[in-house]
Amino acid sequence: EIEAEIMGIFEVDGKEYIALIPDDDSDDVYLYGYKETSDEEFELIDIEDDAEFDRVVAEFDRLMDEEEE
Repeated sequence: EIEAEIMGIFEVDGKEYIALIPDDDSDDVYLYGYKETSDEEFELIDIEDDAEFDRVVAEFDRLMDEEEE
């Protein structure tokens, strides 16, 4: 368990994903499936399928490139 900030929530193929930045001064970004369970609570879901993970990373990279422009 680590402390992290929410960088953003985005959608890929009809599913929601979340990007987290750990509070450890690294340049890491963690990507998980995201599911709201109540108004203030949510669940992180591991992305176990390699093809799904590749699509999520590609969309995250595209969004980051778009944000830089």
